Amino acid sequence: MKTVLIVDDHADIRRLLRMTLEDQGLALHEAESGSAALAMAHAERPDIVLLDVMMPGGIDGLEVCRRIRSSPGLAHTQVIMLSARDSMRDRDAGMRAGAHDFIAKPFSPAQIADRVRQLGPRRAAG
Repeated sequence: MKTVLIVDDHADIRRLLRMTLEDQGLALHEAESGSAALAMAHAERPDIVLLDVMMPGGIDGLEVCRRIRSSPGLAHTQVIMLSARDSMRDRDAGMRAGAHDFIAKPFSPAQIADRVRQLGPRRAAG
């Protein structure tokens, strides 16, 4: 079973993502800040993180992504950045941080469900 961590500071976005994915046979977890996302990622070791770029509290999504990418215990985790900012510069920043994909807000719930189905799990056997 794939594990997905939904990270966004807006409860409505987390709720929309949860409702989009809840019938997909996934284990879903949520975090509302960068620091909570890092703690949850280390505790749950998700296959996929749906990660908002702009979050308050000092640790934005780009930094969360960099920290996930640098953690050996999370090497299998794939990150999809979600952002209201959709310039090439923003997309490049997300990819340089280690994201596997970048989806602009507002997004289609079907688009998110399709990407989650296509990604993960990538855990090594044995």
